[in-house]
Amino acid sequence: MNHKYTLHEYINTRKRMNNLKTYQNFYFVGIGGIGMSALARYFHASGKKVLGYDKTNTKLTTALMSEGIDIVFEDVIDEKITSLQKENTLVIYTPAIKKLDILDYFNNNQFEVLKRAKVLGLITENTDCIAVAGTHGKTTTSTLVAHLCKEANLPFSCFLGGISENFKSNFLYNGSQYSVVEADEYDRSFLNLSPDWAVITSTDADHLDIYGDKNTIEEGFKQFAALVPEDKQLFVRKGIEIGRAHKTYAVNEEADYYSDNLRMDHDKIYFDFHTPTETIKDFVWDVPGIHNVENATVALAILHNLGVDFETLKKAIANFKGIKRRYTKHIYPSGKIYIDDYAHHPTEINAVVGSIKTFYPDKKLLVVFQPHLFSRTRDFADGFAESLNNSNELILLDIYPARELQENFEGITSDWLLEKVTLDKKEVSNLSDAFKKIKEKEFDILLTVGAGNIDTLYDPICEWMENKE
Repeated sequence: MNHKYTLHEYINTRKRMNNLKTYQNFYFVGIGGIGMSALARYFHASGKKVLGYDKTNTKLTTALMSEGIDIVFEDVIDEKITSLQKENTLVIYTPAIKKLDILDYFNNNQFEVLKRAKVLGLITENTDCIAVAGTHGKTTTSTLVAHLCKEANLPFSCFLGGISENFKSNFLYNGSQYSVVEADEYDRSFLNLSPDWAVITSTDADHLDIYGDKNTIEEGFKQFAALVPEDKQLFVRKGIEIGRAHKTYAVNEEADYYSDNLRMDHDKIYFDFHTPTETIKDFVWDVPGIHNVENATVALAILHNLGVDFETLKKAIANFKGIKRRYTKHIYPSGKIYIDDYAHHPTEINAVVGSIKTFYPDKKLLVVFQPHLFSRTRDFADGFAESLNNSNELILLDIYPARELQENFEGITSDWLLEKVTLDKKEVSNLSDAFKKIKEKEFDILLTVGAGNIDTLYDPICEWMENKE
């Protein structure tokens, strides 16, 4: 075991782990979250009855319902809830949920109620857990690790923070020896895990509503790193100080594991991969961006250390299709390009826009950006403005509030943020008017970017672009 438990904590942990096997009903409060939905799919695949609540119906909740999971979208205590018995029901909630009558009902009636991270920690505790952490890059890296495990036919299950284009899901079961998980730093959730193998991709400031400042978030990652046993493997991007022994990885600079000789040919990226003892030339894949080669580098390092041969890894890298809303790209016969991405932090936007400008330097770029959270917009306003200034034209959508109330952030609006952007062509729009505005613009490349409900523009834009051709 990785953690040092007191006897009382150990007994309670084992009791809860055993209870996971005996519970017949699992109720998810906030089931539409990407991490919550992966757990819901896990228990549903295990033959359990899975129910849940979310405040909005999305593509993901629609997919869950089509798989046989019962979901409601009103915060009411209905018969499906009152018929549940606390002895055989586990309630799982996300910390993004602040106040709900449904959650109050379960707490007041002494149901077992656990955070998502705690349940994920219990599930993965008895596996060789491969945990990928970082304020940026963890979704792509963990999804790629899972894909490589699948192509190598390793016995694993995965719980991902995005929808794999290869799996068409954020969950896959292919055995139970290994688990691949996205280790979420929000609310310090990743400290509930028991990683045997771990990756730290970045420790940039984010979630300052939780951590307060950059030093505190860096300390959180050091605490996560300390969970990895000394006789196991910790991989950290070169340049990050983590306070314990680890392997480094990088791109275009020497490290324990690194990639270089990057080149582009017909929208494919080629690179060479170096281990401490050998060089393997000419890996090729379709996912653009130097930051994504960096993610591939550490994924290859992990699978190499798991004993997978490089011939298998080369084939697996070549057929990796990526993750939905992670640089999802469509190229049309006219030469116009549409890209959709989940980026919601200045560093992530810089990476996406930087990749576009690197490979298409002369094309006119229209960015449609939806800020996510008032607090993040406030904390990184100057960084957002700087990253958005790299476009040619900007449509800035209203801030997506998620768990936050606007009255707590007086003066923090998209109009306020737009004033910091120095582009000549810029405007604010609500989501409902955005598609009409997009159709009136002249562009070579359209980028929709953000982590809220901007994804509802994706299908209409794709249909319009295809018909326009």
